[in-house]
Amino acid sequence: MSSTKATSTHTSAEAKGAGETAAPVKAKRSAETLYDGTGAIDFVGRRKLWYGITLALVVISLLAMLLRGFNMGIDFEGGTKMTMPAGELVAEEVEDTFVDATGVTPELTQIVGSGDTRTLEINSGHLTQEQIDAARQAIFDEYQIEDHNGEPSADAIGDSTVSESWGSTITNRMLLAMAVFLVAAAVYVAVRLQREMAAAAMAALIVDGVLIAGIYALFGLEITPAMIIGLLTVLTFSLYDTVIVFDKVRENTSGVLDSRRSTYAEEANLAVNQTVMRSISTSVISALPIVALMVVAVWMLGVGTLKDLALIQLIGVIEGIFSSLFLATPLLVSLVNRKKKYKEHNAAVERYRARGTSELEEETTEEVAHEKRQVATPVRRTDAATDGAAGSATWRPGR
Repeated sequence: MSSTKATSTHTSAEAKGAGETAAPVKAKRSAETLYDGTGAIDFVGRRKLWYGITLALVVISLLAMLLRGFNMGIDFEGGTKMTMPAGELVAEEVEDTFVDATGVTPELTQIVGSGDTRTLEINSGHLTQEQIDAARQAIFDEYQIEDHNGEPSADAIGDSTVSESWGSTITNRMLLAMAVFLVAAAVYVAVRLQREMAAAAMAALIVDGVLIAGIYALFGLEITPAMIIGLLTVLTFSLYDTVIVFDKVRENTSGVLDSRRSTYAEEANLAVNQTVMRSISTSVISALPIVALMVVAVWMLGVGTLKDLALIQLIGVIEGIFSSLFLATPLLVSLVNRKKKYKEHNAAVERYRARGTSELEEETTEEVAHEKRQVATPVRRTDAATDGAAGSATWRPGR
């Protein structure tokens, strides 16, 4: 009895020790599944959740664009730009002097460049020549701006006027380029993959553009030509990431109608799981030089153009991950499942699985009943075995 109790206690201890190590092993396996493509993260099954999140973000973006509008740069609205050697100037102090002299609050006052090439820029709306002269004289009297020879001179403060027509020309060309890009991308995806994939990819791409525009409107980020160039770049990156996922979807779903093993949605979800780490790795690797560009542009060189370009690319890369993983493929599945043949196939898979489950339950019940009917027969020692045991005894002296 005590032996049995000791064995039971030992077994319980082993089970407890196994339980203590099970959690880390399970966590480790959960992390590894992201790399081997068997994570079974339900991207497609939760598509209603992703649709709801996307709809909320789109509504917020549209409201931001309608209510707040865009902060258009001087290249789009036109205006006056004054420049001068930065030296030891403080941007905020020079801006106050400019406002006192002209009565106009500038849209942007910043120092760009580094070292001896540091330049202070003041961007404002259109100024008259009298206002420009007043601002130049007031700034020179206050700070004694030096020219490239190191001599104080009011001529060291330059000015230029930017016409809004140039900005409108850029906008029109940008819209034309974007339209051509969308049409060419849609045709390529439709020919290379499937029409449904082209529609889903274009829808995800439009959402990308709306969300990025909404972010700029919501936070008042300035719209510049560099931002427009970066926007086209990040849309291309997002489309590339989506096409990579769709290519794997096409590979997995090839011949899916010929088997009742899985549905189109399940194979598409598997494809996303198989490419999720590639998408994340590509995005992270793309983000690293962008962050480095922002560091160089803002902290070292102070170049506003590089900052604008890096900012739009960083926002686009992050948003592109969401659209390629959580939006594009679920949209594709929703479009494909509208077809009659895929509806019928989904129903056939469900019937097959239901029938297989019922048959398995019946087999299990029969096996249990058969085991209960079996009776174990006790083993009895025969006389022959007893005699044999007695006959095998060895004679010893003194017995």
